[in-house]
Order: sequence, then C-alpha cells, then structure tokens
Amino acid sequence: MEGDVMDKLDSKAAVCDFDPIAGSIPATKVEITVSCRDLLDRDTFSKSDPCKYFYLTGVSHLSQFGRTEVIDNTLNPDFVRKYILDYFFEEKQNLRFDVYDIDSKSPDMAKHDFLGQVFCTLGEIVGSPASRLEKPLGFSLCFHVYRGIPGKKCGTIILSAEELGNCREVVTMQFCAHKLDKKDFFGKSDPFMVFYRSNEDGTFTICHKTEVVKNTLNPVWQPISIPVRAICNGDFNRTIKAEVYDWDRDGSHDFIGEFTTSYRDLSRGQSQFNVYEVVNAKKKLKKKRYMNSGTVTLLSFTVESEHTFLDYIKGGTQIHFTVAIDFTASNGNPSQSTSLHYMNPYQMNAYAMALKAVGEIIQDYDSDKMFPALGFGAKLPPDGRVSHEFPLNGNIENPYCNGMEGILDAYHQSLKTVQLYGPTNFAPVVNHVAKYAAAVQDGSQYFVLLIITDGVISDMAQTKEAIVNAAKLPMSIIIVGVGQAEFDAMVELDGDDIRISSRGKLAERDIVQFVPFRDYMDRTGNHVLSMARLAKDVLAEIPDQLILYMKNRGIKPCSLPPPYEEPVPHTPPI
Repeated sequence: MEGDVMDKLDSKAAVCDFDPIAGSIPATKVEITVSCRDLLDRDTFSKSDPCKYFYLTGVSHLSQFGRTEVIDNTLNPDFVRKYILDYFFEEKQNLRFDVYDIDSKSPDMAKHDFLGQVFCTLGEIVGSPASRLEKPLGFSLCFHVYRGIPGKKCGTIILSAEELGNCREVVTMQFCAHKLDKKDFFGKSDPFMVFYRSNEDGTFTICHKTEVVKNTLNPVWQPISIPVRAICNGDFNRTIKAEVYDWDRDGSHDFIGEFTTSYRDLSRGQSQFNVYEVVNAKKKLKKKRYMNSGTVTLLSFTVESEHTFLDYIKGGTQIHFTVAIDFTASNGNPSQSTSLHYMNPYQMNAYAMALKAVGEIIQDYDSDKMFPALGFGAKLPPDGRVSHEFPLNGNIENPYCNGMEGILDAYHQSLKTVQLYGPTNFAPVVNHVAKYAAAVQDGSQYFVLLIITDGVISDMAQTKEAIVNAAKLPMSIIIVGVGQAEFDAMVELDGDDIRISSRGKLAERDIVQFVPFRDYMDRTGNHVLSMARLAKDVLAEIPDQLILYMKNRGIKPCSLPPPYEEPVPHTPPI
C-alpha cells in the first residue's frame, strides 16, 4: 500500500475532529420598528413630544436596552431609530416598551409625563401576521397610583419585526474525480473530499466534508450544499482549499492530494477552468516525473437564498401545539404528596411546570391560542374503559383549551374524574396528531406534540412505526420525562445519534427531542430559571426540523397559501 505517514499526521487531526453537527448556530438578528397612534396629549399648548424606552427582560432581571429619538408635537409618531435583537425561537424573550412625553432635557424620567406601557414577547411580534403586532398602551400599577388617568385610552403601539439579511445564500455544487491514486492494497480507494475556508491570518477553517464513495478511483460525489458565508465569508476571491483522502475505518485516512480555488472561479460552473489537478506536494518532491494524483471536476454550481424559520413564520406558517399527559398508575395516587400528579396548593407539580414552560413559548405562534389537550393511560367514567387519547376537558367534540391556563385547568379537572391505570402507550397520541398533520402538507401549518410522561413505553414497536411515518409530515414531537424512571427508550426515540427506524425503514427526519425533567431542577429552588432552561433545550431543534420539512418538500415561504385564510377545522371527535 502506498501512503505517507507524515501526510496522515499533518491532516488527521483536522479531518477526524470535524463534526458537522456540533457547530453552534449564530442567532438570527431581528430589527424592531416602533410606531404609536392616538397617544395621550399631555401638553397644554401643543401636542406631546413622545419618546419610547425599550426594556429587555430576562427571567430574573430587567434592563434598559435602548430608547428612540424624541419626535416633537405629534400623537402618531413613527420612530426612525430601530432596535436590533438576537432572536431565539426556543427562548421566551420578554419585552417592555414605555412611552413618555419629554418635557425637558432632564434624564430623570419622573420629571416627564408617562404616556403608557406595553408588555409582550419577541415571539408575539414575530408570530403575528406579517410580523406586525398592535397592542393598546396601558398603565402599570405603579404609574396608575400617581400618574394614571383611570378609564382613559392611552393609544396604540405598533411593533414590526424584520429579519436582517446576513449573506443568506447557499451554494450547491457537485464534483467528480478521475484517476485518483490507488491507496488500498486489496482494492482501489474509498475517496472523500474536505473543504476549507482560508482566514485572514493565512490559516484554514474546515467547512464541509463529502460522503465516502467506496472502492473507486473515479468517484462521483453527491451534491453538497454550503452557506456562502461558511465557504468564503462573503469574499468571493478568498482561497478555498480542497483535500482528497482515502477513507480508512480506523480514522487514519490516507492523504491523496489537494487543490485550491475560489468562490469566484467556482461560480463559472462546469468548464475547463474548473478541472483541478489533485497534487500531493511531498510526492512531487520525491518523484521527478510526478504530474498529479488525479483530477477533480466541478459538474454543477447553483446558488439560491437560504430560507429561515422566520421567513416561514412571516409567510404565514402557523404552529399548532398539542399536549398529551401520562395518566398511568405509575405516577402514584394524585391525592398523596408522593405522586407526580399531586396538586400542591403552593407549587406546581412537574407536569404543570413542564407544560407551562414549553407552552408559553409555543402559544405565541398560534393565532387563535386554542390547543387540543389529551391524556392517555387512564380509565374514564362512567364505564371505566381504558383510553390512550382522551380530551382533558371532557369534550370529545371539541378537545381545545383556551391558552395555557385553559390546559392547566382541564388537566386539574381530569385528575378529579379519571382513574390512573395503564399501560404507557404513545402511538395513539402520535397517530392522532399525525392524522391532522397529514391533511395539511402545503407548509401553512406545522404541528408540535408535547408528551409528558413518567414511565417506560409499553408500545415501543408501534411508537417507532408511528414516528417513522410522522417524520414525513409537518410535525415535531417533544417528550419530557418526569420522575426518577430510566428513560433509555426515550433516548432511542430521540434519534440524535442513530436515526430511528421501523421495519427496516429509516425516518426521513429526526423529529423527536427528549429531555429528563430532573436534569433541569435547580437545587437553589429557582424554578423560573430552571423552566426557562428546559424550554430552551426542548424547543431548540424545532426551527431546523420545520425548515428541513419545507426544504424536503420544495416549499418556499413565497409559495405558501395566503396567511390569512381560515385555520384548519378543529379536531373532530376522537
């Protein structure tokens, strides 16, 4: 076998350490524009001179983020100054806007007239039609005491969100190679390519790795898609290096050779300019008659804009949220304090905390705030039949609850009427939501199922089959495990390491995210902070899962049905 030990050592670390899944994704930046209409007139001889202060609130603090300019003598200001925020779907980003009539140059806000205040979340703004939210201004309790005007309307605030573009183009390329060096003793070679972006200091950063094509010296690789910012950071003349390797099972891949190019050269497409000699510099020094170690040819080159989660939300995609709660007997008697369903008058139980943490973020993306809530694993009155998809509100005709409070109320009422039983079957609720996702596959609707459970799945084979089938639909599944049970089966469903399969069929996408609730309990007792962390982790994958569904179906935001059409009819009888 022909190879060079030093060649391996020079590049082995960079290639073997590359993990395309592990990279962090920078936040999307969103620009907020503010206008007001019909503000209070607090000036005697002219109109108010409004200015808006913006506060970004966290789970434990509130900090002033910025202020607009002052606009003289108007009750209908359109502020020019913008707010630019990092946007995270998986976090609840609380915002507060205060409006003042500025009467002097004093920085003490107590010396200016307070005109009104609004609380909202960034998700509310982004999730509104056309990302435009209108809310009435009001007075907080503290202002009501000494500044408020009871019964008087304070006007309206209009908040608009626009995602800032940041080189969102994606390049798709396909390469083939010809007469690469033979590296394997009993075969040919198993070639793959690694692409690097050059940095300003002369170093290189790995940015993509192709698949391995087995046992050939003339491979044709699958098309690869890379964000333009990742391959050249917007500098079309920046050097791009490509290395070609022979894959080895133990990770000690044999270096075949390399070539350099640039985005500008590649953009010429298939031509004589994009046929590259693969050169091994060390072999060239040793062998006088050495020419190259083969050639690589660019077969195709296309560029298109990358659509983001916000593009789809702004285009009208509605996110529908369904919750399914485990009512099996392993949770313990709800009337006893040891039960996971115990209703402590001073503190929410784990089921309620998980539901509230996730639901409060999801609800901002559903226009009607009506959510189906289901239970499974209980005996129902009056005949004691066991059900694995019963409505928490007891209304088979309409299992929808009004907001998170409506779901929590229905959950508490169910605990008083049903008998905890078993077994722990997931497939019925997965198939229940999948049935409605299957009816709307045009990109206008996306369904998220939250399952909160304490135990081991009883219908693992059926659940895996249901998930594999659901992976083709506009649907994601979140599983929160409460209690101290072993959740090994849940990790298998999660599919982060090994894609879930059923009857030899792989899931088209990874649509399941599992987290154990106990990992998020803060020992200091700060439940608000704990639940914010929980919501962040369980929702982090939803945007990418939605984008992948749309991409696989060729659905673009501009091709969505009109966003103001009537929503999907409510769930018919179960």
